[in-house]
Amino acid sequence: MATPSRQATTLALAHALSAAERGLAVIPLSRTKLPALRSPHRDAPLPPPCHGECGGMGHGVYDATTDPSRIRELFAAAPWATGYGIACGLPPHHLIGVDLDTKSGTDSSAALRELALRHLFTIPETVVVLTPSGGRHLWLTGPPDTVVPNSASRLAPGIDIRGAGGYLVGPGSRTEHGVYGTAPGTAHLTPAPCPPPLLRLLLPPPPSTRRSTPASTSHGPDEHSHGEHGRGLVQFVLAAHEGQRNTRLFWAACRAYENGIGPALLASLVEAAVRTGLTEREARATVASAARMSGWRG
Repeated sequence: MATPSRQATTLALAHALSAAERGLAVIPLSRTKLPALRSPHRDAPLPPPCHGECGGMGHGVYDATTDPSRIRELFAAAPWATGYGIACGLPPHHLIGVDLDTKSGTDSSAALRELALRHLFTIPETVVVLTPSGGRHLWLTGPPDTVVPNSASRLAPGIDIRGAGGYLVGPGSRTEHGVYGTAPGTAHLTPAPCPPPLLRLLLPPPPSTRRSTPASTSHGPDEHSHGEHGRGLVQFVLAAHEGQRNTRLFWAACRAYENGIGPALLASLVEAAVRTGLTEREARATVASAARMSGWRG
């Protein structure tokens, strides 16, 4: 395969720097739309759950930055990069990407319109990025205290969500299938706030309020003691992929403390997080942060 031209890399860097000026944290991407830099821990027998604390490059979305000097360093280390990714969920925009796909054979735009009619919201005027396959990315913003998880076709077939720990391919990026570009008339816009009814659809369902059965109370202070409450939260943590582990754990712990079951569920949440790849120390620190955020006074 031919080496990507230096011109494509230079152009991608220019677009990335422009995005950073708007407060969007970026990373270099390869033509496959994956992070261009490989993990510095890839040859370790047991790669540590490092999010860049080692000081090296190659931690995917955790490398994302708005610092021009750092962006140039990232691209200099990846001269084959032909695009850039924009990290979602980070301040100041707390970006949420609604990816309307066309490859699934479904009309994802129609599905979104149907959801809007059913749940009484309108799609605001916002930045729209056109993909080489004919799809669209809608850029929305979320509240700073809300963690929107990534999902694929959970909202509706062909609609993927890019949230905390995810990224969007930035306009101007060149990939194996073509170039991403901003839809006419939207490049000058700032991402619009996500309509509250849509935001509620993007968040995991709240824990069930059903009372636990006598059988479920015989297992001691773990997730089974709280029926669907605890089981749902623990399963949500266990389903985390790399890049989602801290955000999923934080969200689940917040919900647990808000429902008064945080202390009883602590051990199970930490155990689940460790099984996904976090260290026990990281997991306990995240849960403690959630407890403070939720105003818990135990």
